Amino acid sequence: MSAEVVPLPRKRPTLDPMLALTAPGMNSVNAVILDRMQSEIPLIPALAGHLISGGGKRLRPMLTLAGAELVGYTGNRHHKLAAAVEFIHTATLLHDDVVDGSDLRRGKAAANIIFGNPATVLVGDYLFSRAFELMTEDGSLKVLKILSGASAIIAEGEVDQLTAQRQIETSEERYLNIIGAKTAALFAAASRISAVVAECDDAQERALDEYGRNLGVAFQLVDDAIDYDSEAAEMGKDQGDDFREGKMTLPVILAYSRGTEAERKFWKAAISGTQSDDAALQEAIALIAKYDGVETTRERAQHFAHRAIDAISIFPDSTARQAMAEAAHFAVARGY
Repeated sequence: MSAEVVPLPRKRPTLDPMLALTAPGMNSVNAVILDRMQSEIPLIPALAGHLISGGGKRLRPMLTLAGAELVGYTGNRHHKLAAAVEFIHTATLLHDDVVDGSDLRRGKAAANIIFGNPATVLVGDYLFSRAFELMTEDGSLKVLKILSGASAIIAEGEVDQLTAQRQIETSEERYLNIIGAKTAALFAAASRISAVVAECDDAQERALDEYGRNLGVAFQLVDDAIDYDSEAAEMGKDQGDDFREGKMTLPVILAYSRGTEAERKFWKAAISGTQSDDAALQEAIALIAKYDGVETTRERAQHFAHRAIDAISIFPDSTARQAMAEAAHFAVARGY
């Protein structure tokens, strides 16, 4: 009688391969960030440093560095551009926290809580300016067009999200358009500029763009799932922030569309803001669980992660490609 074969547990995906791949380049990127966030006005580096040193994954600049490794680029132009990407991202976070009235960011007090809304907005503007300064120093009009275009799309996505707020009939299609703009556009641009500085052909440029874009959608889908699925300490923000702010994310869209008439009545009250206390949050979490909202959202994220991995299959197998593929798997499996 043959022994039963017990499959080995699958290793949980991590960012470790991506971190190892990009570590040397990130040292240079961090040096640029530290240098360019300085100012004779002490409040600027204090406020910027509060967020920049706050433990973020720095995934977007890592995408620029990883893409450069993937295509075999040996120069150093991408270091300043990766810093520009991080400045754009940081500026949008500062502005987002003011718009959302957030209390926490990455597990600690949001900048607007400590420094106030006016200073937070203005330092966000300062970081945007530094980003464009770095872009123009690079000298490539194509790079400037890609990153400036992404910045405009991000702003459009944020405005679209604001107008969809507390709108219970928001469709899944509109939601995907919103996250494609507010999150995926910068992921795509960060990845694509690697191919531009390396003077790759159009197919390779498109492949990196598609990798970043699909990874960004997967990343945001999981962020939105986590808000109804994790402890605040793990996520680094208050659980239920999206719920209290009336944001129509995919778990809510799914639970609303699949719910009974009575459940839909609850959602209308909750998203409108008339019923959004802690008890209502717990009911929302229960309804989302009832209709597999978190699981379905993660499944959709897995679909986009696979699309990201497929996009870079045109490149030869390498340590860089493997690290980028694992980063896509990590984006879906993560709990923070």
